[in-house]
Amino acid sequence: MKNSLKLTAILLMVITSSCSGIKVLDAWKSDSAANITDNNILVISRTDNKQARIAFEQEIAKQLRAEGMKATESFKEMPNFNHDEKLTEAQQKNFKEFLENEGYDAVIVTVVKDYQERTETTQDGGYYAGASYMPAYYPGYYGGFYGYYGNPFSYSTYGSYVPMSSTTQVVKTYIVETVAYDLTQEDGKQLAAVVTTKIDDPQNVTKNAVEYTEKITKALTDK
Repeated sequence: MKNSLKLTAILLMVITSSCSGIKVLDAWKSDSAANITDNNILVISRTDNKQARIAFEQEIAKQLRAEGMKATESFKEMPNFNHDEKLTEAQQKNFKEFLENEGYDAVIVTVVKDYQERTETTQDGGYYAGASYMPAYYPGYYGGFYGYYGNPFSYSTYGSYVPMSSTTQVVKTYIVETVAYDLTQEDGKQLAAVVTTKIDDPQNVTKNAVEYTEKITKALTDK
């Protein structure tokens, strides 16, 4: 049972920070998921963004190796292979032969399943402040209670007016899926684990890869 939880935690650890925009939506693992921890794993990030591919594959493989598993990034084995392109039957056959010849008996694939954009507008200001709001300066009457209490500008209807301002930005949301397969099992029973996550407005590919991996690992190891 302990080993079985390890894989789920490793695929959910790839993602957590209280201030991060990454959230696990769903996580599932098979009863035989523990078996994959002893396999030779090829880590694949299915994207045509080379930087994102390298960042996610490196971080996931790193976390797996830290847990004592044998894992290799696909960009090291096949740097010119685009996992995001549809394969012909011949290419699928060649890929299967590659996995068998190189001794890979497990695969972990990360892929963007959905992408959305929304516009958010936030407003600030439009109120009276007791002192100048920019720079932070407090007039002399603030120095003593009676001077402050008796000054007309300390009353509720007086003060420095902070002009209203608004900021509009486009927020990007990605739905990302990470799937683990145990190739030692018969076809139809190879699915070992699935973790679905939401990433809001990613700004840094490397940072997101680290947080994503932490979340994935946690989801796959939690009971």
